[in-house]
Amino acid sequence: MYSGFVCAMSEKIGPGETAPAEGRRLDSLLDLQAMAKTLRRHIIEMTASASSGHPGGSLSSVEILTALYFRVLRYRLQDLEWPDRDRFILSKGHAAPLLYSVLAEVGVVSTEELCTLRKIDSRLQGHPDVNCTPGLETTSGSLGQGLSFGIGAALAARLDARGYRVYVLLGDGECDEGQVWEAAMAAAHFKLDNLVGIVDHNGLQIDGWNRDVMNLEPLADKWRSFGWRVIEIDGHDFPQILAAFEQAEKVKGQPSMIIARTVKGKGVSFMENQVDFHGKAPTREEAERALKELA
Repeated sequence: MYSGFVCAMSEKIGPGETAPAEGRRLDSLLDLQAMAKTLRRHIIEMTASASSGHPGGSLSSVEILTALYFRVLRYRLQDLEWPDRDRFILSKGHAAPLLYSVLAEVGVVSTEELCTLRKIDSRLQGHPDVNCTPGLETTSGSLGQGLSFGIGAALAARLDARGYRVYVLLGDGECDEGQVWEAAMAAAHFKLDNLVGIVDHNGLQIDGWNRDVMNLEPLADKWRSFGWRVIEIDGHDFPQILAAFEQAEKVKGQPSMIIARTVKGKGVSFMENQVDFHGKAPTREEAERALKELA
């Protein structure tokens, strides 16, 4: 590793819950921004140590997951199977380094364990595996499937008369998959207003710019035509992100889709908007340079 991990155990609490003594909620914008920088450092250290992984799309989603886990989601660290917990599904499973970093910062895994990313017998595999890693709802990584799982979870909440909400993070390149649009139809048909999708719209996928591989535009209009309430935001702006989640919670009778405009590799100058870093880990020299930028 190129710098030591900083262990910061915490638990996110939801409205109406009592915080345990060791719990923590990031209420200030400065604290959220500091956490985002910490998560970016973890991503660089993990992928560099493994010489493998997907830093670009992990870095682009940092603010989204920071807002979710430290301000929005209801869950209990002492009871990860709490029936009324909100569900988060990382459909773009290649962004596992980000999710693992968040799980470490809320205390589900240790920050020291992050350096085992993609190692044999590690609980932190290259894509999330529900059989290995605590705090996950499902295994993911085969693109296009997460939204369908989210629909199942949202329907289960309705059938069980529970109030939890379901959040699914998709990649924009992932929206090339036909299953995403089958799920889009189903979610609207069943009027799943407890389901929120987020598209990490960074414009790049493994083979290049979306506009060249498979043009998604007009993406917002597509989701609207499928019956979703669409909210468009800057995916690196915390006030916009938090306002979007608050707005989505008030929507009734239809699912919500937040289209978050982001930058691939955000926060590291030489990674931003560079397709090579979709699935290429930084070298030791690149990692040291990136960590200096993130200091």
